[in-house]
Amino acid sequence: MKPTITAFANSPDRGRGLARDMRVRWALEEVGQPYDVRLVSFDAMKTPEHLALHPFGQIPTYEEGDLALFETGSVVFHIAERHKGLLPDDADARARAVTWMFAALSTMEPPILDREIAVLVERDKSWSGERLPLVDGRIRNRLGQLSTRLGTSDWLDGAFSAGDLMMVHVLRRLSSSRMLEDYPNLAAYVARGEARPAFKRAFAAQLAVFTAAASGR
Repeated sequence: MKPTITAFANSPDRGRGLARDMRVRWALEEVGQPYDVRLVSFDAMKTPEHLALHPFGQIPTYEEGDLALFETGSVVFHIAERHKGLLPDDADARARAVTWMFAALSTMEPPILDREIAVLVERDKSWSGERLPLVDGRIRNRLGQLSTRLGTSDWLDGAFSAGDLMMVHVLRRLSSSRMLEDYPNLAAYVARGEARPAFKRAFAAQLAVFTAAASGR
């Protein structure tokens, strides 16, 4: 059955592939699963119909028959469990890949999102000059730890997995900060993820939505 996901009709990331539907698109492309996309406006995300799918009024959602999911970690895990290509067959390696999914969302992403809020929302606050360096310090601490763990490996634990998919997408949110330039192995790691054909297809699909919205079609 072809699943349907929701995505921004007019994404605030301006086609940079940072909106969270990118993670789900990428996972579906990796496993070769065709999918449909239902675009939603910010107003539509507040409607009872959308809130029935996502109680927090966000995107993406994932519908497959009677199954409706939200939260990208859950959706990508569901895709990875149902299809080959994103989780190893070996039970221990599979568990480690899932652990890296959690690490991306629970350990790496929170301070990166804090930085986005500090830059985009709090910059005009009197205390912004003190807060931003603290947030940057937390991010650099995590990047240093991740860089050490990755070392010279291509991926986090053997072959590419759903853990790498989630981690690469989280790290891409630092692109405007240029922080990754201080960690060459992490910059190369992200570049390897972006070079994957499945990533390119997902990125092109998301960019096409923004391009159409920007042109008024």
